[in-house]
Amino acid sequence: MTSTENHRAPEASRASMAVAALSTVVEWYDFTLYLYFATVLSRVFFGGGRNSLLATLAGFAISYGMRPLGAMVFGHLGDRIGRQRTLVLSMMLMTLAMLATALLPDHAAIGPAAGAWLLLLRCFMAFSVGGEYTGVVAYLLEGAREDRRGLITSLASAASEVGALLAVAVAALTVGAMSTVHLDAWGWRIPFFVGAALAGGVWFARSGMEESPDFLRQVRQRTVPKSPLRHTVARHRPALLRTFAISALGSITYYVGITYVPAFLNSSGILAEGRSLWLSTVAAVAVILVTPLTGALSDRVGRKPVLIWLGVAGMLLPLSMFGLMAGGGELHVAAGAIVLACLAGGVSAVGAPATAEQFPGEGRLSGLALGVTVATAIFGGLTPFLAELLVRLTGWTALPGAMIAAVALVVMPVLLTMPETQPRLARVHAREQAAKSDVP
Repeated sequence: MTSTENHRAPEASRASMAVAALSTVVEWYDFTLYLYFATVLSRVFFGGGRNSLLATLAGFAISYGMRPLGAMVFGHLGDRIGRQRTLVLSMMLMTLAMLATALLPDHAAIGPAAGAWLLLLRCFMAFSVGGEYTGVVAYLLEGAREDRRGLITSLASAASEVGALLAVAVAALTVGAMSTVHLDAWGWRIPFFVGAALAGGVWFARSGMEESPDFLRQVRQRTVPKSPLRHTVARHRPALLRTFAISALGSITYYVGITYVPAFLNSSGILAEGRSLWLSTVAAVAVILVTPLTGALSDRVGRKPVLIWLGVAGMLLPLSMFGLMAGGGELHVAAGAIVLACLAGGVSAVGAPATAEQFPGEGRLSGLALGVTVATAIFGGLTPFLAELLVRLTGWTALPGAMIAAVALVVMPVLLTMPETQPRLARVHAREQAAKSDVP
């Protein structure tokens, strides 16, 4: 079922939309900072022993499992008390978690308890950010002019990459500005203080945001569901399946096609660690550029055809791109990484409005929480580890591309049969169907 809001519904102010669009910077700053700082954190909190890095990464994986739970809780709140208040609450908790991390005692001070406290705060942080992306996507969709929903909603994805670039810059500056002794003693705290300040600024800015026009409509019409998750599961099961399928494609193209690529290049001996991270920066810039273009394209031609084109590209390109990168040569590696990044950015761009438009305003956040975050937990949090394991077991360097192609193939029937959700085109289709039904 697609959204049925009046296409003349009021829009949110530009200031509120800007705050919402840019606030995903914080989520991805924290997400990528932990990974880029993993070797430092392994020394600071786990003592720097043989298994300390594995313990640090295991903490990341464990905490990632809290994101779907957080998404469901914040999705329920967003559907019950409003988008704006829920986004303020989640950012407040994120600010406190990041500040507490910056103030943690290290392994030298309290021993193994330091690692336990870090894991606890990571779980708290993951829970807090669980509803961030879906909440922002819903707010942007509901506050945008309907003929610009694809463009505006895609800005959440673009801003995420800005957060990743900021994390790379702050981490690199911190590591480069001091010795290892000073870095491990106190310098590691700097990026987390920066993150806490950034989150605090967004928290303050969100407090002045307007409420979503669609939620205000629900309040006026008294249609706010008492149990949003139950409401969505009971009435919109096909929409949940479509949302899961779109998000599965978006997650595996991003987490295997972008996030995993530096580790793949390094572990396969193709590029050194420093060169791999530099290439990640180039890929992030490519995503920032391609995301709004794809979102705008989906406003013109529709979500469905753009998703189908990207699904076909997902079946054909990743295998050859991973094979191209495995062949060596920096130009080949760069070309493969940039193509994969553009594919992932494109799916994320059109996937944001396409998933949010699967549901009416009533229960929208709960629907996104169930469909998007569960798919992300399966095809995002797990697939980089699985890709690395399978490459080591088989020796087939193109196997990560085969994983992307397999998911694209499986979700293609869903993409081919889904209804168009771009409002103008959806109304045209509805009129055509009504005209056909009137023909004797």
